[in-house]
Amino acid sequence: MVTFVLLLSLFLLAAGLNIPLGYLRQGYAKFTFGWFFYTHLSIPVIIYVRTKTGFDVEFFPLTVAGAVAGQLMGGIFARRKNAHV
Repeated sequence: MVTFVLLLSLFLLAAGLNIPLGYLRQGYAKFTFGWFFYTHLSIPVIIYVRTKTGFDVEFFPLTVAGAVAGQLMGGIFARRKNAHV
């Protein structure tokens, strides 16, 4: 049960860190420096937390899924806000 809670927390942390980054990334053209910066800014934090919780590289897909989900949600929030302006 503890492992499940830690994995869920890791996924939610990756998603939560990337929501504001995805929001900010939406203001940059694809493949520009700003786009890459906001897409990859959370990676060191996620790797640090994953290793400190004792999970090895086999849980990399879980953290990537959380990061992608956060980036997508942040992008959706930014597009919705800009559509109403």
